[in-house]
Amino acid sequence: MKYLLFFFLNLPCLGFSQQYDFIPLSSGTNTSLRGISVVSDQVAWVSGSNGYIGKTTNGGKDWEWIKPQGYEKLDFRDIEAFSEKKALVMNAGSPAYILLTTDGGKTWKTTYQNIDSAIFLDGMGFWDQKNGIVFGDPIHNKLQLLKTRDGGINWQNISEHLAMEMKNGEAGFAASGTSIKTLGKGKAWIATGGTVSNIYHTDNYGYTWKRYSCPIWQGENSTGPFSLDFHDSSNGIVVGGNYVKDKENINNVLLTKDGGKTWTKPQVPVSGYRSGVLYAGPQLSIAVGTSGVDVSTDDGKNWRHLSDLNLNAVNKAKNGKLILMAGNKGLIYSLRVKP
Repeated sequence: MKYLLFFFLNLPCLGFSQQYDFIPLSSGTNTSLRGISVVSDQVAWVSGSNGYIGKTTNGGKDWEWIKPQGYEKLDFRDIEAFSEKKALVMNAGSPAYILLTTDGGKTWKTTYQNIDSAIFLDGMGFWDQKNGIVFGDPIHNKLQLLKTRDGGINWQNISEHLAMEMKNGEAGFAASGTSIKTLGKGKAWIATGGTVSNIYHTDNYGYTWKRYSCPIWQGENSTGPFSLDFHDSSNGIVVGGNYVKDKENINNVLLTKDGGKTWTKPQVPVSGYRSGVLYAGPQLSIAVGTSGVDVSTDDGKNWRHLSDLNLNAVNKAKNGKLILMAGNKGLIYSLRVKP
């Protein structure tokens, strides 16, 4: 759907001097989009329910919609793209699959398959072109971990590397594929929620792990941290809440300055449940969810509500400035930030 509709928001208070333009790029496709991977200002991929994968090579002006043959009913919750030719996508639910394309989506190869009825993958992250990790809900109280060293061609189960058993009712959330964050050489964080919320951290590519308590809204299967981001090894943000009470903001955003060991509340929180959070630039953070979009210009200390748009995920170009947000019914927006 090709049209342009701009929302101009001037936010002078609390240091909000930028102007934010929400630019709709696509809508109407029968899919709930939750995975986004923005390669550059021109190339981006999205993924969602009903087997849909979308790709743009011109900054979102046009989208090619792809449904890998034989996987038309899958709910693709996360996607990792490396170029306009190569991308990996994973689904939530059982059976679990990871698919790889190296020809721009024309053909797909199954590089991982698990038919265990208990398997449920939540998200994936890559440190570089070769090394990546996927995590899933616990089986027999053990968080499921997969690792690749060859760009997703082969996957090794490394679940035994995380020695701690998870609590009953503790699991991950696949709301946007971003409850896992990889950074630098071997660092990764995984957020879990439900009856109890924790942050699991590795600094050696998943060989050993530490667990830190995350004091976000928790205690029910609909509560916990749904997304996290770090802009360096110390400073991070986690968002979430209760997705069945998406306009309540009791305790659904926290900040850390010590790599996830301890967390504090911001001065002004986000305005509801949020399933995606992004460090978009110097001090600029964006959070999205079913009840709207919030922005912070001081590293997450104060948040301002920008829009009531119902969105699931947000991502920024690995090499560039393009910021994309996605939601239900194939909805895709770009967010343009002006000084």
